[in-house]
Amino acid sequence: MKKRLLNIVTLIALTSTSTLMAGFANTDKLLASAKKEAGEMDPIKLKVLIDKEEPVVVLDVRESEQRSEGEIYADESYAITRGNLEFVIGNKVKDKNAIIVTYCRSGGRGALAAQQLRHLGYNNATNLKGGLKAWAKSGYPVETGLGTVIITKEAE
Repeated sequence: MKKRLLNIVTLIALTSTSTLMAGFANTDKLLASAKKEAGEMDPIKLKVLIDKEEPVVVLDVRESEQRSEGEIYADESYAITRGNLEFVIGNKVKDKNAIIVTYCRSGGRGALAAQQLRHLGYNNATNLKGGLKAWAKSGYPVETGLGTVIITKEAE
């Protein structure tokens, strides 16, 4: 009886694990497709655009509680959660040819947002490669409620 119960538990565990792994595989495919369709911009390229005061819309698609981590400052920047994007973007960005760079914490939601913007007719929407994490690791400023923060590497 114990052996049969153990076999059943093992079978359930294996089945649920493979289902979960398949879910991640599907998500990975979805993200890869979004990144391919909308493209990705390296943090250094975005920094150059901002520094040169080129017309660029920087769009934070994180949830509001995540914004306490800081944000990327640009002359034209907006915070619109991924869940509200389709309902709000038309009121914020009228120019369908504007360069729009989406970002989230690490790049996944930003990629999906950029892809959706492309579907909505925004021809130059792209995602910040690696999101806010990559931006900060590149040594670029992050605006927080305490002011501007730059992450530096300590000497070893």
